[in-house]
Amino acid sequence: MSTKETFACQHCGAEADITLEGFESVEDVIKRGKGICKACGKEVEIDKHPGETFACRSCGAEADMTLEGFESVEDVIKRGKGLRCKACGEEVPWSAREEIKAIKVAMEAEKDAYQAYSKAAKMTKNPKGKDMFQQLSEFEVNHYQRLKALLQSLEEKGEWILYEGTSLKKKKIPLKAEKPKGQEQLTDLDALKIAIRAEKKAQAYYRSMAEMTKDPRGKDMYKRLAGEEDLHEKLLNDQYYSLHNTGIWSWGD
Repeated sequence: MSTKETFACQHCGAEADITLEGFESVEDVIKRGKGICKACGKEVEIDKHPGETFACRSCGAEADMTLEGFESVEDVIKRGKGLRCKACGEEVPWSAREEIKAIKVAMEAEKDAYQAYSKAAKMTKNPKGKDMFQQLSEFEVNHYQRLKALLQSLEEKGEWILYEGTSLKKKKIPLKAEKPKGQEQLTDLDALKIAIRAEKKAQAYYRSMAEMTKDPRGKDMYKRLAGEEDLHEKLLNDQYYSLHNTGIWSWGD
């Protein structure tokens, strides 16, 4: 795939490759040091758009992979196949570039999971629920750090790293809080439902990545990550069942 820079107008939000329609040509921009957006006519500083632009090897169509022209990384993962050009329909081989973008998507998901679990830990008054959510938040931080290390290794050396896995540490927690009632219990149940959905999504993502990645270390790492998210889902389901039916957290028993 070849790359080109994509820009966005600071005034109207219009996006375009500056060598195509939407903005002045590169030569004109270089002469003046600034660009003119043809959509709104205002002068803008040319900033590189965070999205990457790709060219289809079959038809030559160019587009930002996360915008028009190609499917997004998320869509590719859902289908379990390679990147597909919407202009000609041909499949573009899954490469290191797409691998890196997929890892960045996973990192953002792990960051969101950490923040969600941290928030749940603060909101949950029950000591057992608080400890479980806190441990899960730390678990997701570890996933994020390992993915970050993987990203750095792939970008700098083109090498995959080993991931030996991480385990939750159950500990006996004395129940000091009273049985939750009313809105407090509802909040905990809602937090558990949201967490269960997130874990299901994470599992599917990592399993798909394990199928698409050719490197043995990559396959092993994604399978381990998927397995850990699966254990989280089962744990959360157990807590939901216990809290919903008895009003008591079973974590730590």
